Amino acid sequence: MSIKVKNISKIYGSQKALNNISFEINRPEIVGFLGPNGAGKSTMMKILTTYINPSEGEAEVNGYNVLTDTKNVQKSVGYLPEHNPLYLEQYVREYLSFNANVYNVDKSRVDEVINLTGLTPEAHKTIGQLSKGYRQRVGLANALLHNPEVLILDEPTTGLDPNQLIDIRNLIKSLGKDKTVFLSTHIMQEVEAMCDRVIIINKGEIVANKKLKEMRDGQEQIVIVEFDYRVEDAFLLKLPNAKSVKNTHDFIYEITFSTSEDMRSHVFDFAHDNQLKILQLNQKNASLESLFRELTA
Repeated sequence: MSIKVKNISKIYGSQKALNNISFEINRPEIVGFLGPNGAGKSTMMKILTTYINPSEGEAEVNGYNVLTDTKNVQKSVGYLPEHNPLYLEQYVREYLSFNANVYNVDKSRVDEVINLTGLTPEAHKTIGQLSKGYRQRVGLANALLHNPEVLILDEPTTGLDPNQLIDIRNLIKSLGKDKTVFLSTHIMQEVEAMCDRVIIINKGEIVANKKLKEMRDGQEQIVIVEFDYRVEDAFLLKLPNAKSVKNTHDFIYEITFSTSEDMRSHVFDFAHDNQLKILQLNQKNASLESLFRELTA
């Protein structure tokens, strides 16, 4: 078990940032940690990296308790915080070499992480000269220096342009083949592209903890159909698994079905049986973003 969280709560004065949450993460696995601003994501990550202590409960990383084995936890975790702290006056290679000394790793590792994170073209510059995206890469390179078994990444793709985003996404997916990656992000497409599982937190409590495939399989489906004649909603609601009907424009309807099965054939049969012509027929699955909004509304 790479990460084990049991009944963790964190209280700031009268505010409960985390309320009795529990989850486990195995290795290797890439888990997305989602939630609106202020939900408790960064607080949980800071507890797992020993930056702050929980008010109640216990947590382990690689079998080490975050309260009693802090040094071992720190050795086995690579952490990229949301607000990436960097020495802007230092050169990229200088900064990473300094941290290599702190971690007591061979200087050859500096070149490895520079190549790994695509920093080679910028390695001769000071960090202050870098774009926000490249500064994010420096933070990720620093998190990888000591080759940790667990990576905890708080908004790792912030500030990246589309090309950089693809590079870092591929890097994280590659790292997730033999490491545990626990990452938070507000970019739903990144979660769907990278993660094996999703944990959604809202107001300090876990509201979903599922494999991404399970979440997709359980999604509702929307069929958009245009007939050549107006149809009463009540008739369309008689279709199998029909949950709701919305007349969006003229003779165009959005029918929501409580199943992931492709329901277009049923709509086609309905049109045929009622002597209606279909002018368009499209299907879409509810996105992770829609599910996120539903769970955190």
